[in-house]
Amino acid sequence: MELAVQGKPAFVGNGGRDHDPELPWLIFVHGAAMDHTSWALQARYFAHHGHNVVTVDLPGHGRSEGPALTSIGNIAGWISDLIDALGATRAAVVGHSMGALAALALAAEQPDKVSHLALLGVSAPMPVSPALLEAAEADDYAAFDMITIFGHAARALMGGNPTPGRWMSGGFLRLLEKTAPGVLFKDFSACNDFVDALELAAKISSPTLLILGDQDRMTPLKAGRKLAEAIDGAEVEVIAGCGHIMMIEGPDQVVAALKKFL
Repeated sequence: MELAVQGKPAFVGNGGRDHDPELPWLIFVHGAAMDHTSWALQARYFAHHGHNVVTVDLPGHGRSEGPALTSIGNIAGWISDLIDALGATRAAVVGHSMGALAALALAAEQPDKVSHLALLGVSAPMPVSPALLEAAEADDYAAFDMITIFGHAARALMGGNPTPGRWMSGGFLRLLEKTAPGVLFKDFSACNDFVDALELAAKISSPTLLILGDQDRMTPLKAGRKLAEAIDGAEVEVIAGCGHIMMIEGPDQVVAALKKFL
């Protein structure tokens, strides 16, 4: 479905079910160079189990009008305005990687809007390697290769898609290839420049869950645990044998963790 956020068309998925004003809202926010389709399996489950699901295409991603936002704070503000555009007052917010940083910032600065906070594939800070930033700035295809290789656990690169007939790393690469020029660099720069995560984490009052992969090479498990320690009462769920793209690598484990948390 399409709606206006900050005066521009924005596309959001609903998991296959129309929204019901009587149900709680659940918003999924994707990571760098991704879109709403990265949450397809989780969205469908929760849409059919008592939630109004919203999987966003952030500005400049997927089917939402650009330009892409250039800071985590701006993305957090956009999510806040999305909640208003939906006619909701508050929502559970689930974010992955860049989306997790934005969800964290929203929960810290506008706690009344976030009923529950779930952060996947996250660390604080979230530095991006100079080589990857350089490739992204040049719109060099090598950036997509690096993300694909380092974003998945070794098993996922060999196959192992839980959906029969699907190529996990190849499908992810096709998703990255759809990204408009310049968007990946903006996304990575926003992550790299966001240095306030630990300070903001101390302000979070919403129930919080971190879902981390024990083979995540982009936001290592140790760094994710450090962030969890900064959030009062935060829970941690570790998915064994999983890398950074856990919504795709371990979709059932992500659903189980979110189901228990929510």
